[in-house]
Amino acid sequence: MFMLGIFGTGHCIGMCGPLVIAFPARSGKFASHLYYHLGRILTYVIIGCVMGGIGAGLAEIAGATGGNYPVWIARIQMSVSILAALFLLVFGLARLGIIREPGWMAMASPDKIPGYRKLLKSAFSNKRQAEMLLLGMMMGFLPCGLSFAAFTRALPSGGPINGAAMVLAFALGTIPGLLLLGTGASGLARRYQSHLDILAGLLLIFMAVELAVNAFSAIFP
Repeated sequence: MFMLGIFGTGHCIGMCGPLVIAFPARSGKFASHLYYHLGRILTYVIIGCVMGGIGAGLAEIAGATGGNYPVWIARIQMSVSILAALFLLVFGLARLGIIREPGWMAMASPDKIPGYRKLLKSAFSNKRQAEMLLLGMMMGFLPCGLSFAAFTRALPSGGPINGAAMVLAFALGTIPGLLLLGTGASGLARRYQSHLDILAGLLLIFMAVELAVNAFSAIFP
């Protein structure tokens, strides 16, 4: 998951770079970048925790409704794994350019987030770190193929802690490229974005295959 974040550097700079420049860079303080990314990571981790909890909760609910409890849990976990594998496969193929990324992701705009403009104006006027933190948390909800892939992978992780840890690893992998925005390293990532997208796509497909193989191995031992 960490490597997925690293390989996604080119994509992150292309999609989130303008946001990073527009928000924390306007304050002229490096601390603003840290608070902004901390807010984004917090949102990611919370979503990962929820996704891991949903996956584990579905299995628990299914087992509690009757029948053979271990069998029901195993079936739900396998179903969740297969569903996650399908989504990861789609995201991976989109990164490779074989299929198009869903249009609703490309049309994502911060302006559609309630309270965004008011908070943005306040952050620029007062330059408070707490407001940069809130901006980062807000931006964490923006649709993004890579982050959604990370959330999907957290679904069959086995529980909230595992889901949060998986997404945290992904989020930490996205940090170096965005912190180096505007430097030579950032330009290097832009230059080789297509190569990084291929690596990210292959990694997503590998995750999809791994989940599917594990699920079917449990069905047909």
